[in-house]
Amino acid sequence: MSDDSRGIRDEGDWIIRDEAALRALFGEVDGGAARKSIPFLDKHCRTFIGLAPFLCLGTFGADGRADVSPRGDQPGFVQILDDRTLAIPDRPGNNRLDSLTNIVGNPQVGMIFLIPGFEDTLRVNGKAVLTRDPALLRTMAVNNREPRVAIKVAVEEAFLHCAKAFKRSRLWDPAAQVDRKTMPSLVRMIMEQIAEAENRAQPPQLDDALVTSYECEVEEDYRKNLY
Repeated sequence: MSDDSRGIRDEGDWIIRDEAALRALFGEVDGGAARKSIPFLDKHCRTFIGLAPFLCLGTFGADGRADVSPRGDQPGFVQILDDRTLAIPDRPGNNRLDSLTNIVGNPQVGMIFLIPGFEDTLRVNGKAVLTRDPALLRTMAVNNREPRVAIKVAVEEAFLHCAKAFKRSRLWDPAAQVDRKTMPSLVRMIMEQIAEAENRAQPPQLDDALVTSYECEVEEDYRKNLY
């Protein structure tokens, strides 16, 4: 048994190492679940995407590392160009460009679309490119601001996903919501993480005034730079 501090401990025989072992444990997929994947966007997919103000975009870098990024805007922000192509505007972020860099190195992407109040979700997988097509970007402008690029996806498969995860998590249930004050602000948490990563031996000591200043900058960025 080996232990790699940068990865997951090898638990020997407890680790499932191939699909045969996986199927021996879970059995075969049933007929409906196996057949529900379609290689195009039908009327239900189109309607679902049109109602969805939020999606999670999964990408993979050329080095094989995976990443998932949230994408959100008003319903209809994802454009359906035809029954096998969609386009996502890339709105301003923090310029890490994780998703975009990954797409340049590896076009394979996966998406899951969410509609507030819906416990069902839509999953779409395909290959993506980054486009600067001015005609397309003009149609994505908000407040006269066009995105610098759009993510154009050639759909390879689409399928609806059942509600079990949402029923278990009660994600849309107001009674299950957690008070945001349960945890520190985003800025404080990030600053503590940076400080701890740079010096694991010493607990982070932050200047509260500096934290407040950065928090104000973030709120100002939200007000001015959503588009």
